[in-house]
Amino acid sequence: MSLEKQDLQKLQTPLLILAAVIIAVISLFGAAQYYNQNQELALQNQQNLLNAARQRYQLSGAEKDMIVEYLPKYQMLISKGFVGEEQRIEWVEHLREQHKTQKLFGIKYSISPQEKYTPVFAANLGGFTLNRSVMKLDLDMLHEGDLLQLIEALTSSNSAPFILRDCEIVRLNPASQMSNQLIANLHAQCELDWLTLREPATSQVSSAP
Repeated sequence: MSLEKQDLQKLQTPLLILAAVIIAVISLFGAAQYYNQNQELALQNQQNLLNAARQRYQLSGAEKDMIVEYLPKYQMLISKGFVGEEQRIEWVEHLREQHKTQKLFGIKYSISPQEKYTPVFAANLGGFTLNRSVMKLDLDMLHEGDLLQLIEALTSSNSAPFILRDCEIVRLNPASQMSNQLIANLHAQCELDWLTLREPATSQVSSAP
């Protein structure tokens, strides 16, 4: 069976319509695929945002619990002068108070400028800076117990922590002449490291007016 020219002319229009329909179907299928991919990508982005928001919410809850747990302890360290600016006046007042309370002989002291301190036992301070101020003490004593009582009193008082770094005790009187009378039998030279934590710089900047 052969198609004549007249028959081909009759089929030309239906064939063009069929070709147009096929092209339209293919275009619609491609557009549908492109739309689905975009929708999947948008859905994935929304899911990622949701997961990130859920994680931030969980972290905020954990941070809140941590703040509730540790804030009182942190405030106590601030009140004792361990966190923040050093409190030299308070240190000296504690020293004078103990000198008066325990009726010690005269005490001479000096405090060096504050400096950064990096001890082995405090390798990770979480952004805080540990500083120390060295206090030198010179005092006469009736016996060794005077020094022990003074250090214990300074330790138990509401003040910043310190480290007794060095102490040298010498006799003022020969052992044969030492007595319990109210005269100085011993002399001590000691060095204390008063410790102070400084908050991270970012915290200090954010708290500035």
